[in-house]
Amino acid sequence: MARVPVVARSVVNRIRRTPRALARHYRTRRPHPTVELVPQPHPWTRALGLVTVVVVGAWLGLLIVGNVRTSVGPMNTTMTLRPSLTGGTKINVSPLGALQLDSHVAPVRLDVNVDQLDPVRSQALVDHPERLSGLQDEVSQDVEHGTLDLALRSCVAVVSGATALGLAVYRRPRRALAAGGLAFTLLAASGGTAFATWNPESVLEPKFSGLLSSAPSLVGNARSIVTEFDVYQKELARLVTNVTKLYDATSTLPAYAPDPTTIRVLHVSDIHLNPASWKIIASLVDQYKVNVIVDSGDTMDHGTAAENGFLDPIENLGAPYVWVRGNHDSLVTQRYLEGLKNVHVLDDGRPATVAGLRFAGIGDPQFTPDRTNKPGAEQSQELAGARLASALRDQRRAGSPVDIAVAHEPSAAREVDGEVPLVLAGHVHHNEMEVLKYGTRLRIEGSTGGSGLRAVEGKYPDPIEASILYMDRDTRRLQAWDEIKLGGLGLTTAEVSRHLPAENQPGATRSPSPTSPTPSPPASPTAP
Repeated sequence: MARVPVVARSVVNRIRRTPRALARHYRTRRPHPTVELVPQPHPWTRALGLVTVVVVGAWLGLLIVGNVRTSVGPMNTTMTLRPSLTGGTKINVSPLGALQLDSHVAPVRLDVNVDQLDPVRSQALVDHPERLSGLQDEVSQDVEHGTLDLALRSCVAVVSGATALGLAVYRRPRRALAAGGLAFTLLAASGGTAFATWNPESVLEPKFSGLLSSAPSLVGNARSIVTEFDVYQKELARLVTNVTKLYDATSTLPAYAPDPTTIRVLHVSDIHLNPASWKIIASLVDQYKVNVIVDSGDTMDHGTAAENGFLDPIENLGAPYVWVRGNHDSLVTQRYLEGLKNVHVLDDGRPATVAGLRFAGIGDPQFTPDRTNKPGAEQSQELAGARLASALRDQRRAGSPVDIAVAHEPSAAREVDGEVPLVLAGHVHHNEMEVLKYGTRLRIEGSTGGSGLRAVEGKYPDPIEASILYMDRDTRRLQAWDEIKLGGLGLTTAEVSRHLPAENQPGATRSPSPTSPTPSPPASPTAP
């Protein structure tokens, strides 16, 4: 019986030690890892990311090492592949421009940059013109050989670029190799499509962009243009003549064809002391059988008496010359022109009938040869336009309505809306045609002098612009007009385009004659 208390005490002690033992046991156990739900990326998102890595990596590889230097005909070139939606070949001939060839259809474009012309091979073509007949085959073969070399180099560049970028993005070799393999597959598919659609005959039908005449080796440098300016004038005038003949011979505009009853008006503006303009105007007068020339101002640049001799060729242009003063023309200029034969100066709304048309105009109220902006310039233009509108209303009430109004600045010309069928302006150095609120048509001419002495101030020279306006002899309304645009100083591009007013389009209702009453706008508060 004596052992019972001893056993009891032992059990009690164990029970007392149990919590401490359990605490030690759980303190020494490692915690169980927690389980969290991590969203897995969508398969399409992963695929899009992989494609992005492939495309960017392949493009970077092509930029760094994906080009070859080869000869194409007489040219030393650098060939490069570029991603493209339309394919084809682009030959960049700096600084002349570019030739685009429809050589193939694939998501890659072949860029050929012409680094320079090989003088030996170029001279061989000049000395032996018969070799030009085989130049097409030679160019095609050179392009094919260069393309094969480029394909091998581009394959290495594309795979290396995509693999390197894949490794940098995913940090897993398997994903990087997958990117490289996909890049190779895409390039092989593009190359196969390009090979299947390859068209070497595309060199016969290039699309040219740029200004070929900017090559000094072809037209001379800026110094030769200045020293041989007379030759430049004649060549530019000859270009206008030839382009005009071509236009007349190939025109396919049956909706309107000028006849002997049409009055042809040549609209010029902003000559700015460019002597080439007189040759061009004389050529246009001869080719289009112009009846009257209208100059909407800024014939001069500073309006000084020393410049007056520049105006003398006007007497021999072959057509009457109607002129209105611009902001670069002074009253000294105006008085000199009034003394020249065959010149009709318009001012203060006084009418003049020339070649069967009644004109009225007003000189620019501002004289700013230094191109400064005087306070109240816009208001003075509107006031001058209101004075002209008042004179036009008086002429209509007297039974002798004006057919064409002339002002230099468009802001003045807009004030005559509703008082005359047609108003001519200039000043802004680009052409526009606009029908105003009350039915008057506003024609703004570009610079017929290519902005004259200011031609070289901008990044690109201004084009030389003029228009032929075809007026019906009976109704004295505008029937159609031709816009003529030539390349600026030192350039030899030309463009002639035919336009018809909306009322002369096939099926349109004829507009009323000038003798029909025309609704007038409300009187301007600035009118005298």
